[in-house]
Amino acid sequence: MQKITLPERPHWRDTAKDAGFTFADMHGEPYWDESSAYRFSLREIENDIEDPSTDLHAMCRDAVAEIVGSERMMDRLGIPPEHRDLVADSWRRNEPEIYGRLDLAYDGTGPAKLLEYNADTPTSLYESASFQWQWLEDQLAAGVLPRGADQFNGIHEALVERFRALFDPNTDIHFTAAAGNPEDYATVEAMAWAAREAGMGAQYSDLDKLGVTRDGQFVDDQDRVIGTLFKLYPWEDLLRDDYARHIAGSGCLFLEPAWKALVSNKGILPVLWQMFEGHPNLLPAFFADDIADALVAGGQAVPDVAPAFDKVADQFRRAHVVKPIFSREGAGVSIVEGGAVTDASPAGNYDAHPRIVQAYAPLPDFDGFRPILGAWIVGDQCVGMGIREDKSRITQDLSRFKPHFIAD
Repeated sequence: MQKITLPERPHWRDTAKDAGFTFADMHGEPYWDESSAYRFSLREIENDIEDPSTDLHAMCRDAVAEIVGSERMMDRLGIPPEHRDLVADSWRRNEPEIYGRLDLAYDGTGPAKLLEYNADTPTSLYESASFQWQWLEDQLAAGVLPRGADQFNGIHEALVERFRALFDPNTDIHFTAAAGNPEDYATVEAMAWAAREAGMGAQYSDLDKLGVTRDGQFVDDQDRVIGTLFKLYPWEDLLRDDYARHIAGSGCLFLEPAWKALVSNKGILPVLWQMFEGHPNLLPAFFADDIADALVAGGQAVPDVAPAFDKVADQFRRAHVVKPIFSREGAGVSIVEGGAVTDASPAGNYDAHPRIVQAYAPLPDFDGFRPILGAWIVGDQCVGMGIREDKSRITQDLSRFKPHFIAD
């Protein structure tokens, strides 16, 4: 794994504008940054990222199977009591999933470590699946990249095949996101583009234009009944919305399904560690209230987790990360070293949520920037990758997106 300085395409901003990539620059700073790119070997991609990410997704599904049978675990993951049956029934009916993004710490030398899994509403889909592929083709044609260079990127093709496998031709699928957010719309449109290519009908409505009929069916802004809805609106918010009471009887299939509320939830990290303790791609993690006393030398964790925590207690007392079970784009995350907070991001609306504590995995430093690898899952396979980097040790919403390529 290397960071390579490369010449930018002369007119890439015009290309972005023509493609509708309107957020390539944000707030006076570049979001898409092709002044350099990350180079990987094929071995690193296949052995260290692709296969482990596929395995991590399968492990998350194993964790869901355990959680849905436990009221205690549903409570710990913040699922409202009135909607726990909805979440559990969604899993037991095997409601289909489309995609997710595992965020990994990786430096090219050791096993990739799972930081968290946005399995419900991951963005950066368009730039991962489409714009960085265009970059690869353009830079190959210009002779900037070595002949035969490739990219770990089968995201769009995998999405097309996923829709084709799940739905009959001409099935109408509705897509929704909050109005006025170009990044969210780009993600939804990238998903709708794949659905159209798979032979589906794709209808878009702003989130605030959706409604409910007297019969309890969801309808779009033209009063068309919604049978299948891809929503870029997180389940942790939806389950606390008044509209949630209509979901069970609406006859509407949601993408992502309700059981993804358990996966796109940092509470799954301590569950994974409990189930797969010592796995090379996991970081030790615990619910914060279980180990609060033990983080101080001489203190004890609660009996259920004490044996597992004792094995890593010194590691946690040196450095750990505290995260709300619900947060997006690094909000509310703090890094604690030697008992003192050394880095923290604003909590926003996530401050009231319970927290987990995770072992600290330092990100590699490339010229003052620290990359996180986003491994894209479609169906049950890892099919591609996007990279964001930040000067901060906490990757946040304005982190830069960097292209990558494979060359041995």
